[in-house]
Amino acid sequence: MAEFGYSQTLDRSIGKFASFAAGISYISILTGTFQLFYFGFGTGGAPYWWSWPMVFVGQFTIALSFAELAGRYPVAGSVYNWSKRLGGPATSWMAGWMMLTASVVTISAVVLAWQLVLPQLWSGFQIIGDAADADDAALNGVLLGAILIVFTTIVNAIGVKLMARINSAGVFIELVAAVAIVIGLFVNVVNPPSVLFDTQGLGEGSSSGYLGVFLVAALASAYVMYGFDTASSLGEETVDPRRTAPSAILRAVVASFVIGGLILLGIILAAPDLGDPNLGEKSGGGQQVLLQVFGGIVGPIFLVAIVIAVLVCALAVHTAAIRLMFAMARDNALPAGSVLARIDPVRKTPVIPSVLIGVIAIAILFANAGVPEVFTAVTSVAIIMIYLAYLLVTIPLLLKRFRGEWPDEGQKGYFTLGKLGLPVNIVAVVWGAAMALNLAWPREDVYGAGWLRFIAFIFIGIVALGGLAWFLLKGRNQLGCLPEHRAAEIEQGMG
Repeated sequence: MAEFGYSQTLDRSIGKFASFAAGISYISILTGTFQLFYFGFGTGGAPYWWSWPMVFVGQFTIALSFAELAGRYPVAGSVYNWSKRLGGPATSWMAGWMMLTASVVTISAVVLAWQLVLPQLWSGFQIIGDAADADDAALNGVLLGAILIVFTTIVNAIGVKLMARINSAGVFIELVAAVAIVIGLFVNVVNPPSVLFDTQGLGEGSSSGYLGVFLVAALASAYVMYGFDTASSLGEETVDPRRTAPSAILRAVVASFVIGGLILLGIILAAPDLGDPNLGEKSGGGQQVLLQVFGGIVGPIFLVAIVIAVLVCALAVHTAAIRLMFAMARDNALPAGSVLARIDPVRKTPVIPSVLIGVIAIAILFANAGVPEVFTAVTSVAIIMIYLAYLLVTIPLLLKRFRGEWPDEGQKGYFTLGKLGLPVNIVAVVWGAAMALNLAWPREDVYGAGWLRFIAFIFIGIVALGGLAWFLLKGRNQLGCLPEHRAAEIEQGMG
C-alpha cells in the first residue's frame, strides 16, 4: 500500500475463492440469465443466443486488460484508481463518478429481480395486491427490493469477513444449482439445435433486417456480463492481490460465459413450446421453463437458488460501490471526503458509505412505484455508464501503449499480456465504444416512446455535466490523499 501512497486501513482477509466469488456474484449467472431471458428471446427469438458468445469475446478483451491492471495496481476502487494512474485527474474522476452513480442505480435494478421469482415460489410473497397487475407487481417489487437492500447494508456495515462468507456460500450454491440446471435442461431437450438459426421472420420489412433485431436482443447479454472488476476493487482486502485478483477476474468471466451460455441454450432447447408468448414476458421467461420442465419440488428448489443468486449479486454490487466511494473519498475527490473515508476502528470497514449507498438505492427504487417505465430506462442507462467508465480506463491504457509508456517491467511473476497487449487493448476499446453506442441508441422498444427514447443521452449528460461542474469548480482544487490515509513514509517525508 505504501507504494501507492496509502496506509493499510482495511481488513486484509479475503482469500482466492472469496475474491473469485466477488467477481462472479456481481456478474451473477442465474440473476442475469433469468432476469433478462424474456427480453432477449421476446425480441430476437431463439437466435438471440448467439449474442452471448459475441458479448463474451468483447468483454473478455476488457477483462484481459483489467487483469493486467489488477496485477499492477491492486487497490480499492479499481476503475477509478486505474484511470488515475493512466490518465489525468479529470479522466479518473469522471471514470469513478460514472461508475459510482451507475453502481448505486444497479443495486436498485438487481433487487427488483426478487419480484420475478419470489411470487412464483409462494403467493404469500406478493404482499401487495395481485402479481398479475403491473402496478401491484411494481409496488411489491419495491418492497421486496427495499428489504434486500437493508440486508446488504447491514452486512456491509458489519464487515468484509461476514460479507465474504455470505457471498462465498451464496456463490457456491449458485454454481452447484447452475450446473444442476444445465444438466436437467439438457436431459429434457425437445427442440433441435436448428431453432438457433430460425429467425421466424423477425425483422422482415425493416431496412436492417434481422441484424437490427439482433442488436436489440443482444442487450440482454450486454446487461449481464460486466462487473468483473469487483475482484480487484477488493484488492486492499485480498491476500496476495497481485496474483489473486487477475486470475479471479478472468475465471469469473470465463465461468459466467460457459455456465450462463449453457443455461440459456438449455432453456431454449428444453422449452415445451417456443411459440408461447409468455416466454417473452416478465411473468414467464426462463423461470416458466424451469417450472414446466422440472415441476413438482425440483423447479421451486431451483427458483430458491435464483433467489440466493440475486441476494449475493446485490451484496457484491453494494460492496463494490462502497469501495469505489471510499477510494474516491480517501483522495478527497468527493464532497465530505473525510467523513466518507472514515474507517470504523473495530469493523475495519467504511460504515458511512455502506449506509449512504443503501439509503440512496432505496430512494431510487421508489421511482419504480410511480413510473416503472422511467425506472427501467434509467437502469438501462446505468449499464451504459459502466461501459463508459470502462472506456475511460481502456482508452488511456491504449494511448500509453501507443506512446511506449506501458512496459512489462515490474510485472515479472504477475499477469501480463506482453506483446498481445496492444491488439487486445485495441479490440477492447473498439468493442466498448460500439457496445456503448448500441446500448444508448434511441430505440422505442428499449426505452419507450417520446422523450424517453433519448433518456440515455439526457441522463448521462446531466450526470456527467453536473459532476464535472462540481469537479472543475471545487473538486480539482482539493484533490490529494487525506492525511489520515497517507502512508507513514510520506508523512515522515512531509514532516
